[in-house]
Amino acid sequence: MDETTKQLLLELVGGRDYDPDTLKRKYAQERGGRLRPEGSAQYVATKGLFKNFSRDPWVPVGFKREPINQHTEVIIVGGGLGGLEAGARLHEAGCRDIRVIDIAGDFGGTWYWNRYPGLMCDIEAYIYLPMLEELAYAPKHRYSYGPELLDVCQRIGRRYGLYDKALFQTTISTARWDDAQSRWNIETNWGDRLTCDMFLLACGRQSLPKLPSLPGIDKFAGHAFHTSRWDYVYTGGDEYGSLTGLADKRVAVIGTGATALQVVPAVAKYAKELLVFQRTPSTVNVRGQRETPPDHVDLTRPGWQRERRFNFQSLLSGIAQNRDHVNDSWTQFTAALAPPKAEVVAAKLGREPTKAELKFVAELYDYDVMNSLRARVDNVVKDPATAELLKPWYRLLCKRPGFHDEYLEAFNLPNVKLVDTGGRGVQQLSEKGIVVDGVEHPVDCLIFATGFEAGISYTELLGFEIYGRNGVALSEHWRTGVRTLHGLTTDGFPNCILMGGNQQSATAANTAHLLDEQARHVAYIYRTMRARGIRRFEPSVEAVDAYVRSVRAAPVNETLLDFYLDCTPSYFNMEGRAQKSEDIFFGGRYGDGPIPFFNMLLAWQAEGSMAGFVVENADTSLQ
Repeated sequence: MDETTKQLLLELVGGRDYDPDTLKRKYAQERGGRLRPEGSAQYVATKGLFKNFSRDPWVPVGFKREPINQHTEVIIVGGGLGGLEAGARLHEAGCRDIRVIDIAGDFGGTWYWNRYPGLMCDIEAYIYLPMLEELAYAPKHRYSYGPELLDVCQRIGRRYGLYDKALFQTTISTARWDDAQSRWNIETNWGDRLTCDMFLLACGRQSLPKLPSLPGIDKFAGHAFHTSRWDYVYTGGDEYGSLTGLADKRVAVIGTGATALQVVPAVAKYAKELLVFQRTPSTVNVRGQRETPPDHVDLTRPGWQRERRFNFQSLLSGIAQNRDHVNDSWTQFTAALAPPKAEVVAAKLGREPTKAELKFVAELYDYDVMNSLRARVDNVVKDPATAELLKPWYRLLCKRPGFHDEYLEAFNLPNVKLVDTGGRGVQQLSEKGIVVDGVEHPVDCLIFATGFEAGISYTELLGFEIYGRNGVALSEHWRTGVRTLHGLTTDGFPNCILMGGNQQSATAANTAHLLDEQARHVAYIYRTMRARGIRRFEPSVEAVDAYVRSVRAAPVNETLLDFYLDCTPSYFNMEGRAQKSEDIFFGGRYGDGPIPFFNMLLAWQAEGSMAGFVVENADTSLQ
């Protein structure tokens, strides 16, 4: 880009008191220092040698039950938000024979596993917590804390009778379609032999913890656990605090992502000393936590929660709204990131702008937002050296934006120390502690805030193989790439629905909203099956092929790849090793965004013919 054009674009957006080229080079330098040759292999799953890190601390040891041999109309795999919302919507559609299977000991999904101190959701509770209108429940705070998140999940289970046939502490070993009987045959680790008419997979990505693959990780002699399996026997207290067991302990937290933003302030209040090991700083915007006032929302007005959800997601998608119902940091930074429209840029240049020029303008707005977040670090953290290390040098959406009102403040406490690794991460563990740049940091307790297995495939996420018509495995069916209709069904796997944020669905900041729209779609399919006497449904090969072509041709997928190739390494871009759009965590999705995706599902339902499906009635052949 020539200097004259650059100056015109700077004038258009009001000028800047920094050099964008220098800032861009800084971002590239910081990214390069964090690239690891092993990519995603720098993490290991919590199995084998590390299986104790995934042990369920919330159930009694020694649980046993007898095998079950029974038919159920619908089996749902997963008792998190997706499984709960699907079960509830199916119940509303008239289905009373539902069995939920989950490895956990209760409903809740990520809110069952995550019970660490300070835990809260980072999406406003009034739009995040499922089915508030149906439960006539008002969250206690703008961002619900962990106990309330779990409580609401359990309320849904009770309200819709999902406990009646639930099988907890249970894993599926195999699932096979029986073409002759038009049923799914399910086997479990308890020797259960189950059958069902409809098989619904709602396995979320926030349940399988991961650890950094560090030399010596099995040699550390102190106490260690993952945040999603918090050890209150060791720390004392509960989600609300009182971690008195840490009063004489030197504690380490590895990880500075969304979980650490909440864990660090909570632990800092009680630990004798807290060391926070940082590879890449998070952005930390204001959360604005507060109690819910009595008149915050009108719980008696039908449709209030769904309306609020659509308003929030529309604003995040750049769709103009008459009012911002949520008005939080999510919607505020989205508005701040929005660059001038292409026609405004064209008017300034006197010609159509190039993609590079539009990208430059968008980068300027992103730099402004990030500069304000870096300035916030300076304003909050008293030690200038620590403040400098806590500043993130990448574009805002390169990592999930963080929000907290106490995280940065924690580094002003005398017992809290930041150990920055210069982007390289922890070198290794020793028997006594953690080694960075050859320096050993002795610790008594090590807490891994290293997240979940987000980068694995859908079939790996299931943890078992599913076999469709003619005994074809789903992993083989998708060997050359995911293929679905609407991200929810696939050819060759009758009466099977794949819920969640898997590829070819949409991406939404508020996952609960996405899951609810999918659950409503599932309920529509169920109602239609029962009303028309349909015993078997599956998308046709032609319908799936057409949908896959539309997804892969969506320009936004290449735009996402272009954006994330420049980002700091994370699970968003396969730790900086992404090569194609499907490698991007948000890649390979429905291209027009979540609101058009929801509207597409609603239009499909309104059209009424189950377009793209091949169905078989009880007394007819496939048609």
